[in-house]
Amino acid sequence: DHGICNCGKCFCDESWFGESCQYQEQCSLSSKTSKDLCRNAQGVVCSNAGTCKCGSCMCHNPDGKGLISGRYCECDDSECLDEDSGEVCGGHGKCYCGNCYCSAGWHGDKCEFQCDISPWESKRRCTSPDGKICSNRGTCVCGECTCYDVDPSGDWGDIHGDTCECDERSCHAMYDRYSDDFCSGHGQCNCGRCDCKEGWAGKKCDHPLSCSLSVEASQKKCRGTSSLPCFGRGQCLCGQCTCHPPGDKRVYGKNCECDNRQCEDLNGEICGGHGFCSCGRCICSDGWFGKHCQFPRSCDMTDEQSKSLCETADGIMCSGKGSCHCGRCICSPQEWYISGEFCECDDRECDKHDGLVCTGNGVCNCGNCDCWDGWTGNACEIWVGEEY
Repeated sequence: DHGICNCGKCFCDESWFGESCQYQEQCSLSSKTSKDLCRNAQGVVCSNAGTCKCGSCMCHNPDGKGLISGRYCECDDSECLDEDSGEVCGGHGKCYCGNCYCSAGWHGDKCEFQCDISPWESKRRCTSPDGKICSNRGTCVCGECTCYDVDPSGDWGDIHGDTCECDERSCHAMYDRYSDDFCSGHGQCNCGRCDCKEGWAGKKCDHPLSCSLSVEASQKKCRGTSSLPCFGRGQCLCGQCTCHPPGDKRVYGKNCECDNRQCEDLNGEICGGHGFCSCGRCICSDGWFGKHCQFPRSCDMTDEQSKSLCETADGIMCSGKGSCHCGRCICSPQEWYISGEFCECDDRECDKHDGLVCTGNGVCNCGNCDCWDGWTGNACEIWVGEEY
């Protein structure tokens, strides 16, 4: 509305500029109001991919290809570029906000695959019995599923089947992560289901029929106050927990409810050197507080100095998800998943296994699992230490 279009190009009215005449040279907005109008849903000004001018985002496109776009510069169409040809969607589709929409007969994230069946037929062939595409454990290409695998070597957690419906991880009991045994060593895994040998029962063949307790009663005794047997840190056998890792005295308790590894920071220091650990919780010395006793209660700086150290590059205090104390961000305790130096990380992005973040075998560090010694994998789910 601020110019005329001639042969696909905008000719802007006086004091307006931009490809679509969307920017005004003279601005009556305050700097704060302008920035607020430029913030995306996460509160980041122009998604850190543009400059805010009078409440509108001018996206950075130094190469002149115009790949960064959107009201808040939230769209990155470079995601659509085919690595081999350099063409958008391989030349076989159109890109909308970083996603390829392929022409008929072409498939794939970058429209790189061609096949002679319709997208609907391809989807039908890849749909698993539970109605999901490749059981949410693979990628569908031309009616065939390519299954994901936890371990690239294929030696652990094999996922297979025409629609990736078989997940051998389902045959691993929690404590079996310390060995290569399926079904607790007392059964055969068939498409993710354990068929138990004589004398054993339970979904993972982990319950001896010689036990006087039922499977349910045994599990109940092992759960205690947790939703998982032995808090996900041990083996439940006839109502008794044996804690893992074997021989690690940091994990203990009747139901393995105490895990003193939780008191260690990313550097392995216990309670920041300012307290002691009691059943997985730090008891801080006088003058210190925080999950790992990492915050001093008093400091020798002014509020202005403190706040300046807590602001992110776009001027937001602790990413809007925490408070500033002594120049450091204290992330909101109500949102357990928020972490990071500026509360910029979402730990819900960390991989889970057995319902536990980082499988309980590491700590979440800004969306990625940092595993404790003896563990590896995206979710710290693979034991590479000594077999037991």
